[in-house]
Amino acid sequence: MPNPDSHDIYQLDYDDMVQVFIDQHRLMLMTCLDGLTEGEARASLVRSKTTLLGLVKHATFVERVWFGEAATGKSRSELGIAATPDESFALKTSDTIETVQRDYTRALEESRQALSGKSGDDIFPGNRRGPLPVRWVLLHMLRELAQHCGHADILREQILASRKQ
Repeated sequence: MPNPDSHDIYQLDYDDMVQVFIDQHRLMLMTCLDGLTEGEARASLVRSKTTLLGLVKHATFVERVWFGEAATGKSRSELGIAATPDESFALKTSDTIETVQRDYTRALEESRQALSGKSGDDIFPGNRRGPLPVRWVLLHMLRELAQHCGHADILREQILASRKQ
């Protein structure tokens, strides 16, 4: 994967360039849990269900919505995923850093398979929005991942700061 901050990326076509940025954000979300305890990963620091572990679990849901539901037209229940984004943040007692990261890794592999041989001009059958250009899905993913990476940065910063107190 080219580094988004290197000149190598300038030579890529638009769709490949966007994919590099998406992969960078996926990696940032995956690694936001590195070096944390299970308790820290589950720490609730805001009024919503948002935790670091929940963010990665939600990112798994997002991958399966856009590269499962949108790519195949299958329903969320057929795919075995939460019905709503809010539900996707809910943690089970069986959710651990290891299991959530493993599930996210699987979802990323499935996403890459769904994109194999596709260009931004191709159309996914769609989810609730109907048919969608792959390019729209990629840009939406980049937007969503960037937002959640920002959340993760802030939460991780708070967790690490609390260690010093």
